[in-house]
Amino acid sequence: MNTFFIEFRDPLFSIIIFFVIIFMITFFSYWWSRYKRKEDSKYLDNFLQQFQTLPSKEELRLLISGGELSEKSWLLLASSYFKSGDYEKSIDIYNELLKVGSSNVKETMFLLGKTYFKAGFLERSKQIFLEILKKNPRTPQALHYLLLLYEHMRDYKSALEVLEPLDELGEDIRKEKSYLKTLMLLSKSELSSQEKINYLLEIYQESHELSYLVFEYLFRIKPAVGWENFDNSKSELLSDIFWQLDPKDLNLDIISKNGYLRELYSARGDVKLADSSSIFEFDLLIKLERKANATLAFEYICESCKMVYPFVFHRCSSCHAIATSKVEWRLTRDYHKDFSEENNSFQ
Repeated sequence: MNTFFIEFRDPLFSIIIFFVIIFMITFFSYWWSRYKRKEDSKYLDNFLQQFQTLPSKEELRLLISGGELSEKSWLLLASSYFKSGDYEKSIDIYNELLKVGSSNVKETMFLLGKTYFKAGFLERSKQIFLEILKKNPRTPQALHYLLLLYEHMRDYKSALEVLEPLDELGEDIRKEKSYLKTLMLLSKSELSSQEKINYLLEIYQESHELSYLVFEYLFRIKPAVGWENFDNSKSELLSDIFWQLDPKDLNLDIISKNGYLRELYSARGDVKLADSSSIFEFDLLIKLERKANATLAFEYICESCKMVYPFVFHRCSSCHAIATSKVEWRLTRDYHKDFSEENNSFQ
């Protein structure tokens, strides 16, 4: 009978006790970790539930001052609201962080000014960036946003003044300067169209930039001047302008000498100077010879950030780059032709 019992001095007894202890530790560790995860998850759900509806400023102040979350966590939460377009919540968080005492006032103020700008509160945003620059004048990010603000407010003179400290900080301001001078010129109601054209051509010949902005105005106001100063290398950039140009304003001499324009206007049906094209859409329209109810639709891609827009832009609203618009085209139904034919059928 004694053969079935192990004495406590037996080495095997020690091994059994050792494994029993390991099993008990493992068992309790597993269930304790499950319990903690459940409690943490419940706490997080309860915390986030507070943000399903916007808390009052007093509730937000208590939450932030309570220290339940670190300042970095609050900044991440505000950033997520910003990215989702909920600017009101983002603004409230930044304001309360500044009131209770942010550890990085400059960064928090910059984010607040940026959010005000995105939400359309331009005057508030301007005051924030001016305050930042008052204490930290060598802050290029704040200067860039202040420039954008003045541009949106059409205060081009002040925007040009912002370029001076940016130039001192080593920023390349040539394109920005040409762009703002062009916008300021076009906004002057006291100048005649001819005076604006003369100044525009001076700016363009000086910098050879902002081609779309300059030629869009020229072809809209005085197409003859646009053709006279036309740069053949810009043909593709101005595709939508040429496509929408009135037939009476075409310069057939220039078109006949430009391979791209010959194909484009042959596709539109104004001339028959090309039998085919390496561009699929042009080639198809040339072959159809206006027998199908089709035309070209255009969209615009920022070459800097690759954002796509259904309308032309001179400064990208996403990355704020200037003159980065690239035109893309696609075949679409000609609704204008449909409308004209429908009207004719009732006559």
